Amino acid sequence: MTVLPGLIALVLFGDLGQDRAYNDAIPLLMGDLLPNGVLGVAVTGLLASFMAGMAANISGFNTVFTNDIWQAHLVKDRPDGYYLRVGRIATVVGVFMGVGTAFIAAGYSNIMNYLQALFSFFNAPLFATFIVGLFWKRMTPWAGFWGLLAGTLAAFTSYILYKSGVVAFGTELNASFWGAGIAFGVDVLVSVVVTLVTTAKPDSELRGLVYGLTVDLEDDALAGDAKWYRSPVLLGAGAVVLAIAMYGVIL
Repeated sequence: MTVLPGLIALVLFGDLGQDRAYNDAIPLLMGDLLPNGVLGVAVTGLLASFMAGMAANISGFNTVFTNDIWQAHLVKDRPDGYYLRVGRIATVVGVFMGVGTAFIAAGYSNIMNYLQALFSFFNAPLFATFIVGLFWKRMTPWAGFWGLLAGTLAAFTSYILYKSGVVAFGTELNASFWGAGIAFGVDVLVSVVVTLVTTAKPDSELRGLVYGLTVDLEDDALAGDAKWYRSPVLLGAGAVVLAIAMYGVIL
């Protein structure tokens, strides 16, 4: 979804990366290949996806901050109205943080380098923590915390060394790939070491969360989900047929 449209744009628009920026690849393809009606639908879909993504990120940020940090560790046993106000403040702060990161992204030659740098900082160590915790029941909560922190710091350190010229990875993208690998390895190593010196949780608290410790769950699906018109296959096929029909009418 990301690479193939970019390769097509390089072939169709020879000045991409010179007179026109790489970030313009998708808009150029949409304007050149899509008819007017479908172009409007595509633009609407893009705007909707951006808005939904931002709403989900901000909602997740204020929920984690309010419930898992503020309420759980900093200020406990307050009325719901108090935590609602804290969540609203966190939402405003999160929006301003998002605007700030947009200015940081503007300093990159293309959005892919920026995204890969962020993935190396956060996604790679998070993935390592998730995988180790999922398949190794001995892993402890402190191991997850320190492993995640160490992996993130390792990725930041690798990137800073590259930007300062201490190490040479060739390109910005290569630096992000190396940083992700380093973060993953450091996270796993620290998680294992910390696990060996901390107390593991009992199996009863890990059932249904760790591989090999299954738990029997009752089917809590809604009765209406069993109706034929709620079938994901039917709904998906109908959406595809409608899309083809609309495209054909416009052409």
